Amino acid sequence: MPPKPLTLPELGAVVAGNALEFYDFLTFSFFALQIGSCFFPGKDTTTSLLFTLATFGVGFATRPLGGVMIGTLGDTWGRKPAMFFSFSLMGVSVVGLALTPSFASIGWYAPLGAVLFRLLQGFALGGEVGPTTAFLLESAPLNRRGLYVSLQSATQYFATLCAGLVGFVLASLLSHDALDQWGWRIAMLLGAAVVPFALMIRARLPETLHETRARPGKHRGPMGGLLWLALLGLVTLASATIGTYTMNYMTTFASHTLGFSSSWAFGATIVAGSAATLGALLSGVLGDRLGRKPVMIGGSVWLLALVLPCFAAMVHFHTAFALLTGTAAMSAGVGLVSAAVITGLTESMPVSLRAGALGIIYALAISAFGGTAQFVVTWLIDATGSPLAPAWYLSTAVLLGLMGMVALPESAPKRVTRSRASA
Repeated sequence: MPPKPLTLPELGAVVAGNALEFYDFLTFSFFALQIGSCFFPGKDTTTSLLFTLATFGVGFATRPLGGVMIGTLGDTWGRKPAMFFSFSLMGVSVVGLALTPSFASIGWYAPLGAVLFRLLQGFALGGEVGPTTAFLLESAPLNRRGLYVSLQSATQYFATLCAGLVGFVLASLLSHDALDQWGWRIAMLLGAAVVPFALMIRARLPETLHETRARPGKHRGPMGGLLWLALLGLVTLASATIGTYTMNYMTTFASHTLGFSSSWAFGATIVAGSAATLGALLSGVLGDRLGRKPVMIGGSVWLLALVLPCFAAMVHFHTAFALLTGTAAMSAGVGLVSAAVITGLTESMPVSLRAGALGIIYALAISAFGGTAQFVVTWLIDATGSPLAPAWYLSTAVLLGLMGMVALPESAPKRVTRSRASA
């Protein structure tokens, strides 16, 4: 019996965790300079920024633990309780970080508190992705799996757009001192406002785990090689993750490296969020028609062709047009790749291990490469003196990811059925 289609509020509640994850993480990133002056005051702006980005990255350390514990909960007790638990923890951590006093008020307890809330948030987010993505896949009609799962990526990027809009408005309305002292806190608390509403809807969602196990013909994964699949998934997700977090760095890159005003820097983020959202949704639609592999490979080739020219144009022309156009072109490619990769990997996982395995692989990729991407990019620019360092870093990641995508088996139901019929 096909699953009952989810209503729009139900879909919104499922992907709200992913959206809040990126909204809050990106708000932290966008206001890195302001948060640095709050928790890590110092004479050297670059050192303060590096400390802030390191705090940003430490939240990724507990992601694998969350992926194991909450993901296993999703594979044993059900997707629904795992989603409810992870999102509750996320709400606590977001509000806690936003309300942590400054270094000037409580001294070293301030950065300590910020780090502890980041660790809790990382644990919650590590356990959020596996159960929610599995739920989306299992509740979708077979010919709409790509579109349903693409909402995970699309809402991440839509959250980028929302965070950019909030940052743009706050940077336009508030003075520099107000932005430093409390503007970034308002941005974080605005994101946390969605938590109680999403929790109420999640409490009424149907459970998909037991129904999916009861369906005949479960897909156990290509070639029976779960470890090989996990390795390919790690490589492809790492590539997509570095692309996503490099694009999320554009606000800091535009202001700290290129010297644009805060308004134009947040404008780049708005463009990045819009283009990547459209790219992710297009990826879902095309993936349902063409298969997952053609979309992820095509998006990677697009990125390889554009990354270096786009960054070079930003640095050379130093105009808002070059900044916004280059950001849009690269972000669209990142959206295409990310949505197709996460859909293909989720489809390929055995039902009984889907939430946990996906959560662990995703958490490892995010922890090792997402959590370090902005720190590495900032360090590379400072060490080499070249503003093109992000382009070389991203291009290398895309090239390695492309190799994994070529080896990754096709998982789209239509394509798999055709291939078996012709065999």
